[in-house]
Amino acid sequence: MNKGVNKVSIDEIYIPQPIKSIIDGKAYSVDDVGMSKSRVILFDDMVLKIGEADVHTAEEVSMMRWLSGKANVPRVIEHIAENGMSYLLMSRIKGRMACDEYYLERPEKMVKLLAKALRTLWSVDISDCPVSQNLDRELKEAEFNVRNGLVDVNAVQPETFGEGGFKDPEELLEWLKENKPPIDPVLSHGDFCLPNIFFDGDNVSGYIDIGNSGVGDKWRDVSLCYRSLKNNMNGGYGGKVYDNFDPDILFDELKIEPNHERLRYWLLLDELF
Repeated sequence: MNKGVNKVSIDEIYIPQPIKSIIDGKAYSVDDVGMSKSRVILFDDMVLKIGEADVHTAEEVSMMRWLSGKANVPRVIEHIAENGMSYLLMSRIKGRMACDEYYLERPEKMVKLLAKALRTLWSVDISDCPVSQNLDRELKEAEFNVRNGLVDVNAVQPETFGEGGFKDPEELLEWLKENKPPIDPVLSHGDFCLPNIFFDGDNVSGYIDIGNSGVGDKWRDVSLCYRSLKNNMNGGYGGKVYDNFDPDILFDELKIEPNHERLRYWLLLDELF
């Protein structure tokens, strides 16, 4: 895990006074792991996440509060939205990211814990879940990104566009609309990638970055987990290659049959975000 220590001084950032009074004088570091557009400041027992105030930041707070006692997610200490910005101070999940070298060097343990983390989420009763991440909503958001030129075609998998792939994001969007898969609704994390899942020894210690969580398709989480596993183990992230790893062992641990068509659908949809 690579953290940039004190790259940014808190004194240089506007922070609402109720939050500033809580963090004032505490040692911190700046988290630069993952692809979040938010600024994340780490304290020993708290995390301050600063980003644009939008529907996802509001839903993240709502889901944190709803999941309290159901799954180990950060506890909301203080949340303030003002001047178009969201300031979320929350408790810090203990343990190591699933992509920590300790677990990457022990892939069987890592995959077993990832499967346990998925099953724990899927076991949560979703009858009164406050957020729905249904496919039609996802497609509308994807269409907004395509129509407004927000899809970074240089940040997708190399086979997505071009020879053997789709001509452009518009063609991919139309394919996604015409080939919607069946849905198996569960509590979905929404961004089930290794940096967002924490382990402590042989246990799952928690989940972070749940701004896209809610009722969603089971295969949405499986697909992102599968891709994250492959890219962390084959050198796609971090550069180090861990030989003789077969990501299909995830299906064995989940006790489900591989469905590469549904995996492909959700991974292609994710390319438009």
